Amino acid sequence: MTDLSALDVPAPDAADMLAAVRPEALAAPESGIVEVFNYGRGRQGLIPLWVGEGDMATPAFITDAATRSLVAGETFYTHQRGVPELREAIGRYMTRLYDRDLPAERFFVTVGGMHALQLAFRIATGAGDEVLIPSPSWPNFLGALAVVGATPVEVPMTVQPGRGWTLDIDDLAAAVTPRTRAIVINSPANPTGWTASRDELAAILALARRHGLWIIADEIYGRFVFDGTPRSASFHDVMDDGDRVLFVQTFSKNWAMTGWRIGWLECHPSLGQTIENLMQYSCSGVATFMQRAATVALEQGEGFVAHQIDRVNRGRAIVSDGLAATGRVSFAAPGGAFYLFFRIEGENDSRALALRLVDEANVGIAPGTAFGAGGGEHLRLCFARRSEDLQEATRRLSAAILR
Repeated sequence: MTDLSALDVPAPDAADMLAAVRPEALAAPESGIVEVFNYGRGRQGLIPLWVGEGDMATPAFITDAATRSLVAGETFYTHQRGVPELREAIGRYMTRLYDRDLPAERFFVTVGGMHALQLAFRIATGAGDEVLIPSPSWPNFLGALAVVGATPVEVPMTVQPGRGWTLDIDDLAAAVTPRTRAIVINSPANPTGWTASRDELAAILALARRHGLWIIADEIYGRFVFDGTPRSASFHDVMDDGDRVLFVQTFSKNWAMTGWRIGWLECHPSLGQTIENLMQYSCSGVATFMQRAATVALEQGEGFVAHQIDRVNRGRAIVSDGLAATGRVSFAAPGGAFYLFFRIEGENDSRALALRLVDEANVGIAPGTAFGAGGGEHLRLCFARRSEDLQEATRRLSAAILR
């Protein structure tokens, strides 16, 4: 006979619900960027420079490939590791770019760079572990670590005259403890534009080898550099085949595919079955039509990438020169990526300032408080947009700053 006594117990309320949630889930922080985004969303005439994407839609040669795939009926389950054609295309692209044999077996197609990052953290770290992160840093690093129960250890970067943002390798080494499992290196970096030299990457790799640490290398802005070279320095330039390096990559930036949510994780092929298993229990593979589009992006997209880089170079000059002319703005010139990370004299609360600039300038920019230690007094502006919008945004911001 059914026991009906439980019906006499009051139903739990919202507080009881939250109390039952795993602490790892509750530890996922609210995004400080999204807060400002939501505050300004839908405002007439607002120029949005707050998130890490440009204003160009995915070009037709890429979207057409997705359409052809759908018309052909490629709507079924697919390869967990990625369709062979895309993995081979990634291998050819990376081999050309880094002048090093990088076969298809190293690459695993993911649901965007964020998924690749989550898989990398699942492989390298977990509850009770520590992970070193140069800071200021992209906030998703901290959030993704919180979800797996690991502890991010922020290693403050500093601005050096004539050098810009700088990571002191001795400070990084001093932060290593018996609980340290990995180092996250984002170069070129979001939000600072810091771009590590080959020698700096070699020193970081030596430190990781000495302590048996993983390196999670986020090099997604590697094509966006301002020194006239075709790419930034990479761990590919200094590592050996057996080094514990997990590379996070995405199609979002180079090929204007942020909304597609497709990227890749690169690592030693010996991890293939582990990654396939993690893929099975997280997304069961990326849609085939998206992978067909991504393949075409790699095979036919170099002209579009060059166009993107040219626009970003022009955008960097517009916002840097325009804001510097106010006499109240200071920043270290970014060596790569497509952000200006700047301070306004006399303004110490970047969250309040970002919200105020939505009202006063009708321009959306991200508060430095979203980027961890050392970012609190800064603002981040994305300059991957057309020149006319950046000129107008700079004019509005300058007027608000000088008001």
